[in-house]
Amino acid sequence: MLSLGSVGYLADKTMVGTFYANLECLPGASQDPKAMKWWSQVPEAWAAARDDPQPPERVMRGYLLWLRSLPGKPVFVGYPASFDFMFVYWYLIRFAGESPFRHSALDIKTYAMAMLKTSFRQTTKESMPRHWFDNRPHTHHALDDAIEQGLLFCNMLAENGSDSCS
Repeated sequence: MLSLGSVGYLADKTMVGTFYANLECLPGASQDPKAMKWWSQVPEAWAAARDDPQPPERVMRGYLLWLRSLPGKPVFVGYPASFDFMFVYWYLIRFAGESPFRHSALDIKTYAMAMLKTSFRQTTKESMPRHWFDNRPHTHHALDDAIEQGLLFCNMLAENGSDSCS
């Protein structure tokens, strides 16, 4: 994991906090050629992800403290949750000793599939209603992506008639 961007939202799209940090690479880690090919296509995002990296221990302990400072119990939401949660959970357990998310993550694509009554493969951002998306650029910067995904999920919650994730 190179960067960690996270946003706390209330269901009504009120942003209650943000967290962002770049992480130093793990000792002995090597770069995946496929991942590096992708990064080469977004050089600004790569540069941002490598600016002022911090030790994972410091980042994850700070992240845990930040999560604890938020109102309510945090719910991990991502697109795709399976990919992002895998890294965040492992880093939290390894470097902070616990995860306030426990073993749970909510996947935006799966939630959209259920709302739209479409198959998983048919459910893409392109097939989702445009009004679910706020007008934000997709930069591949970790914090920008977290903000974008959080707003998308809040818009979906509102349309689905839900006022919380608890």
